[in-house]
Amino acid sequence: MEVAEFDLRLDDGRALHVYDTGGDGRLPVLWHHGTPNIGAPPVPLFPAAERLGIRWVSYDRPGYGGSSPRQDRGVATAATYAAVVADALGIGRFAVMGHSGGGTHALACAALLPDRVLSVVSAAGIAPFDAEGLDWFAGMHPSVAASLRAAAEGRAAKERHETLSTYDPEIFTPADHAALSGGWSWFDEIVPPAVASGPGGLIEDDLAYVAPWGFTAAQVTPPVLLLHGTEDRVIPSSHAGWLARHCPSAEPRLSPGAGHISVLDTAPAALEWFFSPSGPGTA
Repeated sequence: MEVAEFDLRLDDGRALHVYDTGGDGRLPVLWHHGTPNIGAPPVPLFPAAERLGIRWVSYDRPGYGGSSPRQDRGVATAATYAAVVADALGIGRFAVMGHSGGGTHALACAALLPDRVLSVVSAAGIAPFDAEGLDWFAGMHPSVAASLRAAAEGRAAKERHETLSTYDPEIFTPADHAALSGGWSWFDEIVPPAVASGPGGLIEDDLAYVAPWGFTAAQVTPPVLLLHGTEDRVIPSSHAGWLARHCPSAEPRLSPGAGHISVLDTAPAALEWFFSPSGPGTA
């Protein structure tokens, strides 16, 4: 699949860097990237997408890659950006898919654009910070929890944390490291450019995750498939369990032994779900 890239000028003058594999008659799937990544569509899923007839559309969230920074952007802004991108490409209805924090942004589109979003796949997604009955930090690796606790304390604490923190490989399971060394080595291409100009995008993401999202899980009415690994040390699978209980049309699909990255090995099957009766993939 060839990927076209261009900068979309927003009404406020900022730029949004957009990606599009094109293809009339294909199901548009708007990909939402994780933290910290750029928005390039998922190359490891290109063979399955080509076979199924999927058109990838995506963008760098503000503060990442080629998109202008925007301070205090909330999760709900994803719906605004998705609509602007779809309008620019002449796309009416579309599916959404996200990994990690990208799953949260995909849910925002489903909640706030219910007439346009056909269905949702969220892989290793996070639950709302104020999720009633959920021990939000339980099962998180300490370094991940520390980063998000800093965000919960506010911008100054989060910025201070990012000046001192370092990458801890133990946040990922052995299965994750195997995936990162194999089919999902693609992350080596999308993480460095996301942080090349500093941690600004990551900081805005984490602040958004622990702030009110601007919608509730009950507002997510399109069909939702929740992929999650039972051994995820970044976002524990209890988050998927909570979302499954609170999103009206959610279907959990847990992968025993999978972690935060290795759960993506189940993503090709999730693309097929878009075309199933429970995930209607008709644009």
